[in-house]
Amino acid sequence: MTLRSALYSGRVVHERMRPKRHRLSYRVFMLLLDLDEIDTLDRSLKRFSRGRLNLIGFHDRDHLDDPRGSLKDVVLAKLRAEGLDAARISVLAMPRILGKGFNPLSVFFCHDADGRLVATIHAVRNTFGQRHDYVLPATRTVGGWVEQNARKAFYVSPFLPMHLRYGFEIAPPGEAVHIGVDVLGEEGLVLAATFSGERRDLTDLAIWKALAGHPWQVAGILAAIHWEALKLVAKGFRIFPQDRATRGLRRPASPLASTPPGPSARAGSSAASWPGRAP
Repeated sequence: MTLRSALYSGRVVHERMRPKRHRLSYRVFMLLLDLDEIDTLDRSLKRFSRGRLNLIGFHDRDHLDDPRGSLKDVVLAKLRAEGLDAARISVLAMPRILGKGFNPLSVFFCHDADGRLVATIHAVRNTFGQRHDYVLPATRTVGGWVEQNARKAFYVSPFLPMHLRYGFEIAPPGEAVHIGVDVLGEEGLVLAATFSGERRDLTDLAIWKALAGHPWQVAGILAAIHWEALKLVAKGFRIFPQDRATRGLRRPASPLASTPPGPSARAGSSAASWPGRAP
């Protein structure tokens, strides 16, 4: 049986343009998991598990407000709240490694019954244990890329203010995948972040090779995030504190009440800055 799920090995790159230049680049790997195939993968792979400790794993509760819910049903409900619908859903995310993990950004690809990509959900998480979603329609441009925009609506990095906009550029998963996010301010591009990866069949051997070839990911994404934060502090980057009203909340109330409703207005970003547009 041919599975749609896969492993993508590649690199995350961040380019900060202002107020000072800063660049980071790390090799990482991500899993593309069709939500209807995860249990099959759990049964067929020795080194991958769903919701259990293993070399790598996927935990539904990392993406759910209520851990008792069905992940697919929750995603479908979020789509329908925006007037969208889908038949097949896959998620591109970093796996847990030996039970530990942190996903700054997971992207849900939502297809209709004919296989057309109709929407994406950019599920973003910050280092304060909070998360939020950008639920956006997916309109392909010439060349098959998807371009989307949203106003920043959630506290992410302490080195970025809230009054920013996001521009997403996506080459949907195939033999390769590209996820890009431009962070834009009044003066133009503030940060460009990207993940670009090449497809591998999701096998036990591929999992071993991925672990051996991505040492920072094995050590921990949170460790890398805090290491880069120390560099930014040393360079004198300004810190923007989180609004007191949202501190300690798992999923802060949406600050979009004054924004006209619509798919492009819904957003959420909850992770240290991540994938962005190709520089």
